[in-house]
Amino acid sequence: MECYSLIVVTDETAPVRRFDVRRGVVRTTLWALAIGVAMLLIGVGDYIRLRIERPELAVLRVETANQRAQIDAFESRVVKVGRRLEQVLELERKVRIIANLPGSAGTGGAAVVEVGGAGGDLEAADRGQSAAAPAGSREVDLIAPMRPQGPVLKAAPGEGHVSLLRRELERLGVVASARETSLLDLIQRLEDKRNRLASSPAIWPTQGWLTSRFGDRISPFTGLRQFHSGIDIAGRRGTDVIASARGRIKFAGKRGPLGNTVIIDHGYGVRSHYGHADEILVKRGQQVERGQVIASLGSSGRSTGPHLHYGVAVNGKAVNPLNYIFD
Repeated sequence: MECYSLIVVTDETAPVRRFDVRRGVVRTTLWALAIGVAMLLIGVGDYIRLRIERPELAVLRVETANQRAQIDAFESRVVKVGRRLEQVLELERKVRIIANLPGSAGTGGAAVVEVGGAGGDLEAADRGQSAAAPAGSREVDLIAPMRPQGPVLKAAPGEGHVSLLRRELERLGVVASARETSLLDLIQRLEDKRNRLASSPAIWPTQGWLTSRFGDRISPFTGLRQFHSGIDIAGRRGTDVIASARGRIKFAGKRGPLGNTVIIDHGYGVRSHYGHADEILVKRGQQVERGQVIASLGSSGRSTGPHLHYGVAVNGKAVNPLNYIFD
């Protein structure tokens, strides 16, 4: 067996010592030493590198923690935005329902009390003149809203949290855009409805007693049956006569059997007229608002006593004014 011999001589008098070591053992020992040195060098290198990178790792840990907190806060905000969109959608739904509630026509009010008897005038000359359109003549169309999905975020298989949040944000953007379009349409329609309501006769034009209704009746002058194109409200001479809706004065002056008459054009094909006034307080072309005094109650023209003849017409056709009184 091949060996390596190691001879040890301590001094001149000491015996010589000889050690025989097999070559395999020597090779194994050398390889072990080499590996040990290499590992030591690697360890020292890693230690030095860690010492150098330690501040950077601390900074990265802080940044990671901050990003995690920001992602959590962002997720919370996404959820809140989703819930707010749900609330906006519910509010829009309720507003659309309210905007489409039909009104109920009034048949009397605190200012006017219906009594028996006739107090009238001859309305044939006024028949077929201006009148007013019902407030609900055009319903607001309900737009089927796009209901957003629930705010609970669920990741698809293999989808990261950030990707999930990005997808949810994109979805909320689409929903918000749809809501904006729908709300702008709603605002436009409500504005149109508001203008129509403001321009639709809806209140009693004076205080007094309802003495004659719309439709066929016995004329107090001829005793014959004839068509009555409005209603008669008897009262004290000089009582205020007010505009039943917003509009522009179309006519203000004497008008045959109706005497002193005011006609208001409310737009949308709607007109109202006020006959037998004692005094007219407005001029042609003047803009008036609902409730504004336009004349005083009187008995001008062909009349049996102080009263107001009040008529409403839609697209030139006389309609029952009581169908447009809501107070």
